[in-house]
Amino acid sequence: MLKFLLDRDTWQEVFDSFNKNKLRSILTMVGVWWGILLLIGLLGSARGLENSFNRLFGSFATNSVFIWGQSTSKPFKGFQEGKQIQLTLTDAKKIEENIEGIEFVVPRNINEALIVRNFLSGTFRVYGDYPLLDQVQKKKLIHGRFINQNDIDDNKKVVAISEDIYKQLFEKGEMPIGEYIQINSINFKVIGMFETGNVNMGPSADIHIPFTTFQQIYNQGDRIGWMMITGKPEFDIKQIEEDSKLLLKNLNNVHPNDKRAFGSFNLGKEFAKITGFLTGMQFLTWFVGIATLIAGVFAIGNILLITVKERTKEIGVRRALGATPFEIKRQIVVEAVFLTLVAGIFGIITGGWILIGLDAAFGQGDDATIVNASVSIGVVFISLIILVILGTLIGLIPAFKATSIKPIEALREE
Repeated sequence: MLKFLLDRDTWQEVFDSFNKNKLRSILTMVGVWWGILLLIGLLGSARGLENSFNRLFGSFATNSVFIWGQSTSKPFKGFQEGKQIQLTLTDAKKIEENIEGIEFVVPRNINEALIVRNFLSGTFRVYGDYPLLDQVQKKKLIHGRFINQNDIDDNKKVVAISEDIYKQLFEKGEMPIGEYIQINSINFKVIGMFETGNVNMGPSADIHIPFTTFQQIYNQGDRIGWMMITGKPEFDIKQIEEDSKLLLKNLNNVHPNDKRAFGSFNLGKEFAKITGFLTGMQFLTWFVGIATLIAGVFAIGNILLITVKERTKEIGVRRALGATPFEIKRQIVVEAVFLTLVAGIFGIITGGWILIGLDAAFGQGDDATIVNASVSIGVVFISLIILVILGTLIGLIPAFKATSIKPIEALREE
């Protein structure tokens, strides 16, 4: 077979056949070209959307749920409807100890404060946080560090600020680390500056101080604003959310069927919806692309049937001169694979150009909707293998047609 493929006469015959019907051959190749272009373009776009989504939520532990207290909707154990629920550190500790599948429980607090530095000021939200937050919502530090355990243990007056806060309170090029800002007239030393995130779960999280310092300044005691619960990858975050709420209801004397007492946002569930959509989009892309490819390949098969009909006498002469049916079939299959591969390669190149254009148009900047739209080398190879298989299969139809005619009858053909 290799000798046949390397034979100059083989390819001379392929090109002669192509040159006799250039326009017809090119038009039939368009279907395969379009199918591969669709496959590469749509798969690359889906990957770009996935990259954009991952960049958006990349700093979050996505298998997470946020829970906070609200007001009850049912009376229970002597408490009237409308009782306000206040979460505590004890609640967070109980959840961590008793709910199966939990990796982290991160209590958090928030309050508004006047932030002043020299003659610049503004009112911003201040978060009281533990160092654990940096594991479930990773901060991309530009300078310095995030809050550590020593800051918690010693109630230190230190602060990590976002790039946006830096721009409002500091001069361009000024190093913020070691400088002081005032939070409600109390001096805090800046220990870190981080990039402003692409997305925040709730209000903008630009200023972080140690949780214990927050408790002290705002006289919070054991109270917390909400908690972020992260589950282990192998556990269902929806089940963790249900179990956590049920435990909180028991701890806070809330009716088991009260659905208003605790609010929540299940990031894991929302993340699963989007990843499911992306998976479905990729499946649909493969389906549409391959279906279009098959349609294009069938068009090539039809043209080869017409070509075989036109070359009946030629085939009869070759058979009379000793060409075997296998050799006739082999030549026609090679022509089919050649047309399919050439169209497919042009489709891959065109699809690549389209992805480059998409990335240039929509993949630049912080608000990019399609980030690095691309397909892997593996996808390209799979596409080429599919083309060879389809080209071979469709080439067998005219090949069998060509060898079904007896040589004597082919020679009589006018």
